[in-house]
Amino acid sequence: MKKKKISRASRAFYIGLSYLSPRLNTELLFLKKFGRLPNLKNPLTLNEKILKLKLEDYGTNDLVRQCADKYRVRDYVKSCGLEHCLNKLLAAYDEVEQIDWNSLPQSFAMKWNFGCGYNIICQSKSGLDTEASEAKLKRWGQEPFWAYFSELQYRGVGKKIIVEEYIGGKTGAPPDDYKFYCFHGRAYCVMLCVGREEGWPKFYFFDREFRLMRINRDSAEAPADFSIPKPECLEEAFEIADRLSQGFSFVRVDLYLTEQGVRFGEMTFTPAAALDNKRLPETDLLFGSLM
Repeated sequence: MKKKKISRASRAFYIGLSYLSPRLNTELLFLKKFGRLPNLKNPLTLNEKILKLKLEDYGTNDLVRQCADKYRVRDYVKSCGLEHCLNKLLAAYDEVEQIDWNSLPQSFAMKWNFGCGYNIICQSKSGLDTEASEAKLKRWGQEPFWAYFSELQYRGVGKKIIVEEYIGGKTGAPPDDYKFYCFHGRAYCVMLCVGREEGWPKFYFFDREFRLMRINRDSAEAPADFSIPKPECLEEAFEIADRLSQGFSFVRVDLYLTEQGVRFGEMTFTPAAALDNKRLPETDLLFGSLM
């Protein structure tokens, strides 16, 4: 219990500090994670370069703010000629009280359009506790997500609850999530999470030919003969990530490779809030050099 109270107090401290000074909040969070202050004057690593962009550009960059918004990014995807990759939009609400549960299909994906983790994946509406879901959505909607890590691209976003078509496979399992690391309009590699449903998630990086890149701990520790079958629509997915990332020095494009084809997930400008201490130091430098 004591640890939980300290955690809440710590979170409240960083939220308050974010309102006063996003830069100071960023520096203290980085110090806590890495044991040193970030080099924001002459950044070298991916983390540091993203933090510099977050503080000096993302808060006022209209295109970044649009693409970080899970509702307004749909217009950007359409402008890139990729409307066919969008999940079907079933509904959009400004407030929880507007949700018309009766009009929704048996399965759907519901989420707030800002931040991450604010999702309700419903595979069977008959088993969904709508009152509990509404309470959860209200709690999420009141959280100042941007302030936790001073992710300024989310500050002031017009909040919406969006409901999209559920894109799980025939077995009901959610599709695999492919995260493309894009630099200056080209996807350099893709990260795939394996084993999440079984409770032992591992993250593997692959190049554009889907060859294992041993640039993170899970990939480096994989057996010499480790391989995963190359998805049929991988080349198309890389091309889609290339197109969506045009004009950005860095963005992670998240796509789903489904039975119906490639489906758009989201665009992430600050993965792990640019405080990723699980990335190998040499990889952080490699990715930084690509920016």
